[in-house]
Amino acid sequence: MRIGFCLPQYGEITKRPDVVTAFARGAEEIGADSLWAGDRLLMPVHPQVGYGGSTEPIPGQYKRVLDPFAVVASAAAVTSRVQFGTSVLNVPFYPAAALARTLASIDFMSGGRLIPGLGIGWAPEEYMASAAPMKERGARLDEALDVLDAWWTQDPVEHHGRFWDIPASHVDLKPAQSPRPPLYLGAFFSPAAFRRIALRGDGWLPAAVIPGQFDPAAIAGQLAKIRAEAEEAGRDPSAIGIALRINPVPPSTPADVADAFLRAADAGIDHVFADFMYLSDDAGETLDLASQVHSRVRGG
Repeated sequence: MRIGFCLPQYGEITKRPDVVTAFARGAEEIGADSLWAGDRLLMPVHPQVGYGGSTEPIPGQYKRVLDPFAVVASAAAVTSRVQFGTSVLNVPFYPAAALARTLASIDFMSGGRLIPGLGIGWAPEEYMASAAPMKERGARLDEALDVLDAWWTQDPVEHHGRFWDIPASHVDLKPAQSPRPPLYLGAFFSPAAFRRIALRGDGWLPAAVIPGQFDPAAIAGQLAKIRAEAEEAGRDPSAIGIALRINPVPPSTPADVADAFLRAADAGIDHVFADFMYLSDDAGETLDLASQVHSRVRGG
């Protein structure tokens, strides 16, 4: 099983300018396989919906958020082996061509270590600020997938769609990974989102909170359904991966997080990463949490 951790990106911990690079170096040294960044644009003072589109309060850490592209690029510059994922980039916020160029640049400059994780977000205020109609978010993601594939695999590149129009253009910069980086997609409750993974994605990015109703067998079961639908569509089901995000909240301990990793592995989930945002805002303590979890999972 691959073990990953989220980079320090939210809240008070980010007031130390070297926190991302220090954590990235330390996490690679302890043996982490992947490091992850998320994508929050802003925290509304009077939110229309709660966290994740629910009625839950939005975490206060979202008042201060580092840019995901800057976070990943900074961490990649001081490491040599660990992979980098995004969980998730809210695709409709960005012009598709600019997103394709940025991700290609990061993958190229990191030596092919990028796992782009893509999604559509949930905050109406973020859509207002980015001038993207929220009701079109799924359609924009679908077309962005077309643009990314063309931008990364063709030269000249040409695209004519509903949202973006790219005239025939030379784009010699390509990702290091061939034919392109694997595209992982977020999906929680939407049948359309699960179908998008089956037909177009290279992996799924589920999430779970501990302590709570964490059921790795149910997650594995949903993955099996995605793979079955992919096979029906003529795709190789085994080519669709998974990277499960664990969000521990108090009073979770490193032992609890490690147990969640091991339970996921027993269910056949081969890539799991944890976000310690809710457990600590201290840089040294956050790295220590990662070290303890990694050691417990690896049997150290």
